[in-house]
Amino acid sequence: MKLRIPPILQFFLCGALAMLVSHYLPSLSYNSSILKIPAYVIGLAGTLLLLMAVAAFVKAQTTVNPHKPETASKLVTTGLYRISRNPMYLAMAMLLIAGATLLGNWAAFIGPVVFVAIITYLQIKPEEAVLTGQFGEAYTAYCQQTRRWI
Repeated sequence: MKLRIPPILQFFLCGALAMLVSHYLPSLSYNSSILKIPAYVIGLAGTLLLLMAVAAFVKAQTTVNPHKPETASKLVTTGLYRISRNPMYLAMAMLLIAGATLLGNWAAFIGPVVFVAIITYLQIKPEEAVLTGQFGEAYTAYCQQTRRWI
């Protein structure tokens, strides 16, 4: 699989997009003070989800490297991976939602929306093709039981 844009770069670019559009569309601003606590809770939950998802891969002794999913030695389907096939990307989306909320501008939510779209088409779908080829029916069955996101 040839990775065009690494997921972490997609994450940061979408965060920058959120900041940029919120700056240039001040008329879409809102008072975010009442949403600060929920935003921090979402951000903390996203951070914990990301750490737990990575820890599951480390525990299974398989790669977390998105550049080479073909080097995965095991299919992780337990814990968080029973709920979502992509908890790492879900966590990144949660962090972007938290950031957009804190920016206090409706336009900032374009960042998480774009992230979900591009990570799905540039990363997740190609990963799925590789994992289907590598793990065959086991991965196909997993995909039928577990949603891509949540």
